[in-house]
Amino acid sequence: MRVTRKLTTLVGAPLAAAAMLALGAGTASAAIPVNKPMNGTATYYDDAGFGACGTQINAATQLLVAVPHSWWTTANPNNDPLCKGISVKVTYRGKSITVPVRDKCPSCDSTHLDLSKPAFATFAPLGQGVINGLTWQFVRTGLAGGTVPISAPVTGSAIG
Repeated sequence: MRVTRKLTTLVGAPLAAAAMLALGAGTASAAIPVNKPMNGTATYYDDAGFGACGTQINAATQLLVAVPHSWWTTANPNNDPLCKGISVKVTYRGKSITVPVRDKCPSCDSTHLDLSKPAFATFAPLGQGVINGLTWQFVRTGLAGGTVPISAPVTGSAIG
């Protein structure tokens, strides 16, 4: 099962931002639980074009992740703290990779990731379609406040 979705648009962003303000979400950077492991699931996508962080992406060939819409905290995703040196460390069956946040998944619930095709293939055959029972967490990468280039090496290590 291959999951395909359209790249992020800003149509619903102002409404989501207003809802966050109305609920008293606090500062955007405080909303990202860095280094807090979460259990979840993942699918993959292979879109190309501009990701939510305003950079060109190709999810068919690059290691990256689309993060659930619920973690984005600004009306303009290009300015969201998720686009400024935040990656996601994904662990499944003793294997871990760290991939940069470059896109938003509008249809994902808060614990579901949309991995790029090669990131998903690190853990399971594409034909599997869904990975259940993985652990993931936001991690800081690069310099504080800076962005990590999409061509930056992705780290991976076996967890034993």
